[in-house]
Amino acid sequence: MGQSRIPKFYKLSIAERLREVHRRGLLSKEDYLALLNGQHVLDVEAADKMIENVIGVLGLPIGLGVNFLINNKEYVVPLAVEEPSIVAALSSAAKIAHDAGGFRANCEESYLIGQVQLVDVKNHSKASHAILQEKQEILNLANSLHPNLIARGGGARDLEVRTVPTTTDSGDMLVVHLIVDTCDAMGANLVNTMCEGVAPLLEKITDGKSFLRILSNLTDRSLVRAWVSIPASALKMGGLSGEEVRDGIVIASDFAAADPYRAVTHNKGVMNGVDAVALATGNDWRAIEAAAHAYAARGGHYGSLTQWKRDDEGALQGFIEIPLKVGTVGGPLQSNPTVAVNHRILGIGSARELAEIMAAVGLAQNFSALRALATEGIQKGHMTLHARSVAVAAGAQPEHFETVVERLIEDGQIKIWRAREIVEEIKRESRPLRSVTSEAVREEEAIGGHGKIILLGEHAVVYGRRAIAAPVPIAARAAVQETGSGQIEFMVPRWGVEYTLHRDAAQRRSFEKPLGAFLEQYDLLKRSLRIEVFPNVPRAMGLGGSAAVAVAIARAVDRHFKLGLSDEQINEIAFSFEKVAHNKPSGIDNTVATYGRMLVYTAGDPPTFERLVTPQPIPLIIGVSGIESLTAGMVSQVREGWRNNRGLYERVFDEIGRLTDEARTAIAGNDLETLGNLMNFCQGQLNALQVSSWELEEMIQIARRHGALGAKLTGGGGGGSMIALCPDNRQAVVDALQQAGYEAMEVKIG
Repeated sequence: MGQSRIPKFYKLSIAERLREVHRRGLLSKEDYLALLNGQHVLDVEAADKMIENVIGVLGLPIGLGVNFLINNKEYVVPLAVEEPSIVAALSSAAKIAHDAGGFRANCEESYLIGQVQLVDVKNHSKASHAILQEKQEILNLANSLHPNLIARGGGARDLEVRTVPTTTDSGDMLVVHLIVDTCDAMGANLVNTMCEGVAPLLEKITDGKSFLRILSNLTDRSLVRAWVSIPASALKMGGLSGEEVRDGIVIASDFAAADPYRAVTHNKGVMNGVDAVALATGNDWRAIEAAAHAYAARGGHYGSLTQWKRDDEGALQGFIEIPLKVGTVGGPLQSNPTVAVNHRILGIGSARELAEIMAAVGLAQNFSALRALATEGIQKGHMTLHARSVAVAAGAQPEHFETVVERLIEDGQIKIWRAREIVEEIKRESRPLRSVTSEAVREEEAIGGHGKIILLGEHAVVYGRRAIAAPVPIAARAAVQETGSGQIEFMVPRWGVEYTLHRDAAQRRSFEKPLGAFLEQYDLLKRSLRIEVFPNVPRAMGLGGSAAVAVAIARAVDRHFKLGLSDEQINEIAFSFEKVAHNKPSGIDNTVATYGRMLVYTAGDPPTFERLVTPQPIPLIIGVSGIESLTAGMVSQVREGWRNNRGLYERVFDEIGRLTDEARTAIAGNDLETLGNLMNFCQGQLNALQVSSWELEEMIQIARRHGALGAKLTGGGGGGSMIALCPDNRQAVVDALQQAGYEAMEVKIG
């Protein structure tokens, strides 16, 4: 998989996205920290040096377009844009194109035109001939004004002379075009200086008077072309065949070519992508817009900048030709720190390469818009983004934001009043859930499973030692609907999980196996169902996400079909799911997820557990690394080490067990200082088992340095999360973790 392919990038938090881009080498450590801490944002003092009368700074979101393959090179493309759907649409289009071989783009020449307007010229024909006779002298003079440009391989290359008729009393004018290669600069100032410099010589040659001396933004000497070919099989969408989608795109393209009213909107879609790259890279988007629309109107008819057609093999072929004169050096790059970061993310080597990227982005955005129009319509494609805007307006907190969006879409009522209702529902659900069998519990509050932390004892608990675990106030919720599809559909939208359960047990894989066995046990396999899970617990972060989901599923099915399952039965069902997820789990995750109590747990057949009561709630900080780690992999790694050196590993397990027993005593006596020390010692033993990671170690050191009494990983390790005991200085620890790029939350257990 190339570096531009970042699966489910949109589902990550901002810190997780930055960490992933940094991990792939697209951001240096310095750029990563600058973006994370907001140091890249243009401040008012810097802005005051850029333009006049400054009173503030307007911010624009910068997103990353992923999946781009252009001329066989992978790109992650920075986009500065405020309009919803553009970044998502571009990334989706780029993925389809990537799978079909990517975009091809070409910029044969990249010249800028400077114009010198000459008036009061008595004999245009004679003057034109004289100018052409002295062409080399004029070019030499222009190039003498910018020796550094010549040294870089650029300079004035040619000139042209035009007579431009007018209808005014001033008469026709003579216009001289300087054709200049500005190399990697956009070149406006360079060309303007050249025009000013050669104007007196042109006056002398023509016996006329120079008037305007300025560049032209009609950059038709900097044409860029891009192509893409997509097989019809890749276009299937929304119940339509690939051939139907292809033909719809071609019909929409023909409409834009024929009708200027449609062409304007068509080209605006192209520029949605082009302008976003121009803004992100510090280029003059106004000049680019003007050139593009002027070029679309060449020949007296305003038409489309792109063409889409069917080729002889039935594939969809797209083509764009657009004037693009852009720069990769100059003022904006030096004065705006974000622009420099964006250039480094792109990894471009020249202005021509940037222009080729822009053309491919414009073609990709045009494809997305036409595909939406030809299938589901633009409005439906905006539903998710509209729901996100409504969730913001309703005050949804970051930790609940995605859940609010999911439920708004599920309900079909994308209104602020409904979003506020959902926010209140989530607040109730986020409180520690009580047992489903409790008479006092509200029915809707029971449909979920708890997330958890392990205070001490992970890994050793698999080998019969005790562990202390506790629920945390994040949970998973599930809903069951009966449908007429004739299938059993299972979805966890936030985790990107969506599949149809195989009726044939032999064909089931992974999570399908325990789900199918569970439904078969209660004679539900022949039903038409949709099971949808909404987890607030992050996946593969050591916080019991898979167990919480399993419990949520079991409880949702139990409630919907009134099965009357006890907590013990729910726990057994969830354990069967855990066996698939983690190979040989201890059973601690599903037990905490089911009962929602702080426990001392001992694995066995059967396992034993007892409730642990604390004199006071224990204040913890959970730090989330954003690095997914599958518990099954870490458990297998430890098991392999145990097989190779049982004596050594058993001594480590014994020591973890002893620390856990002492922690139980410390908790009973509310001795947090001792508990913190025991957590630190336990982390040392887990390090000996080689289940930590540099992210976990960094978070642990940050927490200890800012006042935590103890800190250690929680769960499988290898990534995931850590916990820090913080009776004081909790905000300082949270702030420090967040500044380092990690997510952090305060919880109390017990």
